[in-house]
Amino acid sequence: MPTSPGSPTSPGSQPQDTSEQAAWRVRVQALASAADGIRQASDRWDAVSDSYCDEDGWPVDETGYADGKVARDAAAWEHVETFLAHGPEVLAGVRATAQQADYLDGAISADLLRLREIDSVLAQAGEIRREWDQVIALMEGSMPGSRELYGERAHEIRNSEGWHYADELSYSGAALARAADHLTDRIGVDRPAHTGRVQAALARAASGQRSASPASPPASAASDPPATRRSR
Repeated sequence: MPTSPGSPTSPGSQPQDTSEQAAWRVRVQALASAADGIRQASDRWDAVSDSYCDEDGWPVDETGYADGKVARDAAAWEHVETFLAHGPEVLAGVRATAQQADYLDGAISADLLRLREIDSVLAQAGEIRREWDQVIALMEGSMPGSRELYGERAHEIRNSEGWHYADELSYSGAALARAADHLTDRIGVDRPAHTGRVQAALARAASGQRSASPASPPASAASDPPATRRSR
């Protein structure tokens, strides 16, 4: 906040803002890289998937086709983990910081609108992770050593179930990263009202992550479709 020449500067105020913005940039860059990583995994698979199929699109090399999808899903899930780690906090910060003008006709208005369904995507992906973490823990507890035998297969199933949400995050997650990057200069501003909104948004995000039933319903296939969808 501006100060008069004779007024003392609050100790540590500027370093705090700088630190908050630096941490924010790290999270935003991680999300941008994760969205790009999912797109790359999808593009790599799309580039070769037809080679495993006949002219009608049916697999003729079922082993190669299955292995390719397993590799795609595994690569994508690694980036979903990044969204689960940083997405809720960044999303809360964006919603607390964005102003009405940003939604109406700002540089990030389209990206902010795309975030309407991201709560559900993050919540469902988080639920998949919790379910399969429990499965692996039960295997280990009831049948010691079974993790070495069946853990890889369990992860393959988890990754396959998570692919839909990974694909969604390659779009909505990229929009979140762009919006958050645009708002970086507003992060760490010492305004009581802003601080209250951030805390309230973080509380809502935490509550949504704990709940198995997210507040927003999952997006339907016809809801706000991207220009092109990929990866069979």
